[in-house]
Amino acid sequence: MATLRQFQVTFDCAEPERVARFWCEVLGYVVPPPPEGFASWAAFDGSLPPEDQGSAFACVDPSGVGPRLFFQRVPEGRVVKNRVHLDVRAGAGLVGEERLTTLEAECARLVALGAVRERLLEADGVNESCIVMRDVEGHEFCLD
Repeated sequence: MATLRQFQVTFDCAEPERVARFWCEVLGYVVPPPPEGFASWAAFDGSLPPEDQGSAFACVDPSGVGPRLFFQRVPEGRVVKNRVHLDVRAGAGLVGEERLTTLEAECARLVALGAVRERLLEADGVNESCIVMRDVEGHEFCLD
């Protein structure tokens, strides 16, 4: 029998805190408490060498069910399409017009947070409709 393991999803990005806070809003995640001995993440960040300040940030599911999301600064920009992406399950169990209405409403909320709508993939008899989007740094995700 395989051992069940916890995992985190890691994003390479230019501005870790900005991207993490966007995903907190999208998913209802929260920023975890700062390390022991620090009153805030800003205080912790300020204790790091200048070259490491702002280099990482994380957010977690407050219920403890979903994976931790970790955001790390990398020097290079995004060059090609993501090989892995998140599906944000806003319309799970819904079909037809009810699903599209729900997805469009959530899409509008995410665009107001800084996301970009790419395109609607309409139901094809096998898959239900979804909306392909990009986060505040261009990482693709699906509103599903």
